[in-house]
Amino acid sequence: MKKFDPEELAQCDGKDGRPVHIVHQGRVIDVSNSKLWKGGVHMKRHHAGKDLTTDIQAAPHGPEVLDRYPHVGILKKEEVSKIKIPKALSRLLVKFPMLRRHPHPMTVHFPIVFMFCTPVFNIIYLITGIKPFELTALHCLAGGIFFTVVALITGFYTWWLNYLAKPLRPVTIKRRLAIIMLVIEIVVFVWRIKVPGVLDSFGIAGLVYFLLVLSLLPIITVMGWYGAKMTFPIEKE
Repeated sequence: MKKFDPEELAQCDGKDGRPVHIVHQGRVIDVSNSKLWKGGVHMKRHHAGKDLTTDIQAAPHGPEVLDRYPHVGILKKEEVSKIKIPKALSRLLVKFPMLRRHPHPMTVHFPIVFMFCTPVFNIIYLITGIKPFELTALHCLAGGIFFTVVALITGFYTWWLNYLAKPLRPVTIKRRLAIIMLVIEIVVFVWRIKVPGVLDSFGIAGLVYFLLVLSLLPIITVMGWYGAKMTFPIEKE
């Protein structure tokens, strides 16, 4: 049985006539004859030449579908220094595998929603003059602060556990923007609590306050973009 190293496996990506190989639980499987793996990409998300053991756990089908295709080898274990996982966490991951990858994708949606709602409700308030909209924006801001902290914690956890804390560009950008966003959230929240009518007169102070609130939109959009690129890589034409 042929043994593939990660570099050799990466060449079996289905591009330029190369074979389409994927890995499941150490087995290298040739799916070149599958119409669903045309060009080395499956469902515009999964790319050949990689270990898809974890991805298949979230697929709408079971791993038994891979038995239809030739088993052409095994993947050599990488001789790399791995992070040391505490025994308690290791046992927990065995019992609840979803704790390995799901905590961050599950929690990151909350700050996205709250950070979009905060500017939107403030804008509605400025248009209508109805104070409850502005109060709703404050509540959304409070929720955003809480869940931004949660998303940061789960983000660091996922980066450490699944990416070995490697200096990945998307992660670096997201981490820096998240910290900047959290600082802005706290500043705006404290400001609004101390000056409840900061938007009522809309002078210089109100304008600065409003611009800070608006800045949350592009920040959370860029963070969401890079997060989506890591989950759904953009295909090059």
